[in-house]
Amino acid sequence: MTNRTLCQENFLTRMERLAKAHPAAILLREKDLTEAEYTELAREVLRICKRHGVLCILHNYADAARKLHHPALHLPLPALRLLSDSERHSYQVLGASCHSVADAKEAEALGCSYITAGHIFDTDCKKGLPGRGLEFLREVCSSVSIPVYAIGGICPDHVASVKAAGAAGACIMSSAMTCADADSYLASLHM
Repeated sequence: MTNRTLCQENFLTRMERLAKAHPAAILLREKDLTEAEYTELAREVLRICKRHGVLCILHNYADAARKLHHPALHLPLPALRLLSDSERHSYQVLGASCHSVADAKEAEALGCSYITAGHIFDTDCKKGLPGRGLEFLREVCSSVSIPVYAIGGICPDHVASVKAAGAAGACIMSSAMTCADADSYLASLHM
């Protein structure tokens, strides 16, 4: 998951390095950009991901995904609710951010092919809010039949525990954007 404001190098250079490490996917989550700015950045990141055979999932801007004819989109649950059935079914990969078992069940009913559940561990991104923990993750995973990816405070030491709780995988953001040796870091997270 991206956050270019955390990068200490050129963001597209970081995307190139991350894509070369072949993560399962890169979720382009640049929430502070306007839709036009996001669309332009997405064009560049999609080229990088395509060159390395890595799935890129666009975030938040369904119109940008349509303009770019891109079949993978991740939305906050309130935005997912606003899409029509035909819009939701037009994506090969559709995900939503979930923060409760009820959210997870709703996202699955709305046609998501996966969800993220979090935040699992304490994280600087959610300062002052304690992580929901592994029991929460276990409950979410057991409530749906689609893959669940843990998010929030994930580091290599957590990978085994989130998998043991039933998660299909884990999402990282801060360390993927800031780690000096992103390639080794990503390799340590492969499941």
